[in-house]
Amino acid sequence: MARNTYYAPKGGHPPQTQLLSDRAVFTEAYAIIPKGVLRDIVISYLPFWDKTRLWVIARPMTGFSETFSQYIVEVSPGGGSNKPELDPGAEGVLFIVEGELTLTLEGKQHIMEPGGYAFIPPSSDWHVRNNTDTPVRFHWLRKAYEHVEGIDVPEAFVTNENDVEPIPMPGTNNAWVTTRFVDQSDMRHDMHVNIVTFQPGGVIPFDETHVMEHGLYVLEGKAVYHLNQDWVEVEAGDYMWLRAFCPQACYAGGPGPFRYLLYKDVNRHMKLTASLPQHSYR
Repeated sequence: MARNTYYAPKGGHPPQTQLLSDRAVFTEAYAIIPKGVLRDIVISYLPFWDKTRLWVIARPMTGFSETFSQYIVEVSPGGGSNKPELDPGAEGVLFIVEGELTLTLEGKQHIMEPGGYAFIPPSSDWHVRNNTDTPVRFHWLRKAYEHVEGIDVPEAFVTNENDVEPIPMPGTNNAWVTTRFVDQSDMRHDMHVNIVTFQPGGVIPFDETHVMEHGLYVLEGKAVYHLNQDWVEVEAGDYMWLRAFCPQACYAGGPGPFRYLLYKDVNRHMKLTASLPQHSYR
């Protein structure tokens, strides 16, 4: 069986002769961060991570998308962290797109290769190291876990996409499948990070308009997406960041599969106690 491929940014800096305009856009409903934006000049660093840099492609922002953050992390040989997460309330998902990462989670060591997926509950004991001679690149998604009285926190697990059977969407003849790493009915989980795959010509045949916030990183292929009232082209390495209720549909353009890593918040009541804007009445 053919192994999946995953786009990973390399950074660098464009020449002075390159046109400065690109497909990057930030609207009230969505943002597009194309792969050409992920350059050396926009990297970030974190405390207690050595030989590591990262691109922050989503973060909570009041009035836009507020539930999660997403990084693309690059760890050079010998680098890593013994104190990666400073927020005890944060859960996380790691997804490897290039290289090899050694994850030690609750005392057990895991060698994670491309397609590797780890769910890390809040307050976990974990650390990571690149013990190879080439860089490792991975996505790190973080969310403040929403505890519910009477429901346990989900346990940690490590797997690989290649070991999880995709689930076809009904009536699509496998043109649209989703690799789900947790059971949708498992109320312990308040976020899903899945992989969605469309074969050439596959479509989302209506504008999905729903409460979940989304982060979509294109792992492979290309497509045309309908976001709000705009048609945008996306390809491997691009990132779509969608506010709740942003209408969304797509058409996979081929010639190969179109695949993306998808975040969404799930399985919790809507908060009713957030600060409300002040209004004046006449």
